[in-house]
Amino acid sequence: MTQRAYNFSAGPAVLPEPVLAEVQRDLMALPSDKASILEISHRGKTFKEIIAAAEANLRKLLQIPDSYAVLFLQGGSRLQFSMVPMNLLDEGHPSADYVLTGSWSKNSLKEGQKLGDMRIIWDGGDDNYTRLPADAELQVDPRAAYLHYCCNETIHGVQFRSEPASGDVPLVCDASSDFLYKPIPIERYGIVYACAQKNSGPAGVTIVVIRKDLLERSRDNLPSYLNYKVQAEAGSLMNTAPTFAIYVVRMVTDWLLNEIGGLEKMYAQNQKKAKMLYDVLDASDGFYAGHAQPECRSVMNVVFRLPSDELTKKFVAEAAEHDLTNLGGHRSVGGVRASIYNAMPVAGVETLRDFMIRFRDANAK
Repeated sequence: MTQRAYNFSAGPAVLPEPVLAEVQRDLMALPSDKASILEISHRGKTFKEIIAAAEANLRKLLQIPDSYAVLFLQGGSRLQFSMVPMNLLDEGHPSADYVLTGSWSKNSLKEGQKLGDMRIIWDGGDDNYTRLPADAELQVDPRAAYLHYCCNETIHGVQFRSEPASGDVPLVCDASSDFLYKPIPIERYGIVYACAQKNSGPAGVTIVVIRKDLLERSRDNLPSYLNYKVQAEAGSLMNTAPTFAIYVVRMVTDWLLNEIGGLEKMYAQNQKKAKMLYDVLDASDGFYAGHAQPECRSVMNVVFRLPSDELTKKFVAEAAEHDLTNLGGHRSVGGVRASIYNAMPVAGVETLRDFMIRFRDANAK
């Protein structure tokens, strides 16, 4: 078998090796059906058991009560940028509030503005999205349909440690890049959505956790596929579901429950991994400069710069030679980005840490 590199891609991202091994073992034929997961009907008994198990796992991991629906949709978070305002805006709530902390929250606003009046209540653009707002900086309109924010910005490497205060306004969160990285108080949210390919599965499925009372805002004149209420009533099976992607989400959530031991333990491991890299940044005498302010640093995406573009290119090239891949920063920020999602093993972060120290020692003036 080809040796695997340590893949620091921001997404589609690394998956747990035990999950990949199980998928490989069963891909030709599931024991129950003697057919591949790629071939079985989304209406059949086997797949209905798979999607039910995936939902049960998510409910257990996040302690999701019965007052919330769990949906498995398609279209990625980009479709949710439109579905959220489509479904939550109504005559009583004609506008919504947005917090802009980086590229993804800006993208969500752009789509929302096509559907209604969107109010920017905080924008970190003047600081190049290096920090996050305190609650005192957020003046939420109590009549807003929702308050939208992105809890982890992959490109800029900033991450909320706790939920912004929204009062009685439903809090809507794009959690695509840190979903399941730690426990969250789900009752604080109206909607949490996340495309799977960064932290909870492969590309192709988007998980939406929505408070059931908000389903009543979904208007009958919406296209059926874009209607949360219709999707919930159909159990996410209104159309052919992304069967393979949901199957892998079920495997990833099994891994989190049975091998990791739940989200508290996953969070402790994630903090340990991030600290390894940030400690190198902080001890480098300015050779490595983190993008985010220390109190806003992401546990999932460690973004930093080197003294020059030439050294950055050299760093990325030499890292790849040591099987440390996909470390180039996003074009809008530059530098280096190490995405250390749940499935990145501690050994991979240790290897990157040691490479960073050697590279700094060899190249610092």
